[in-house]
Amino acid sequence: MSGPEKPKVIGEEWSDERVRSFLAITPYDASENPDYHVMLKAYHAMRAEDFQRFISFFVAEGRDLNAVNGQGETILDLIAGHRRSEAYAEALVQAGAVTAAAGH
Repeated sequence: MSGPEKPKVIGEEWSDERVRSFLAITPYDASENPDYHVMLKAYHAMRAEDFQRFISFFVAEGRDLNAVNGQGETILDLIAGHRRSEAYAEALVQAGAVTAAAGH
């Protein structure tokens, strides 16, 4: 919420601890892939540079960059369809992510 009581924060620096905290997020629905869910939450919440750091922590934990959602899409499939998401997609590709069509 932003407004007079809680001003909107722009350009806030995220610590490594805060970025890593997304690794502990779990999906509400047990049928959802936890690795896909975590990456989606990070993508929605983080700036590109924070997302890039998150991806390095994610990979170091042995998590699956190519996890799929219920429609069989990887996070790269989703992000590739968004305008202004090039930096996020590039972070994924550099870490080894592929689209579902490219083979998983």
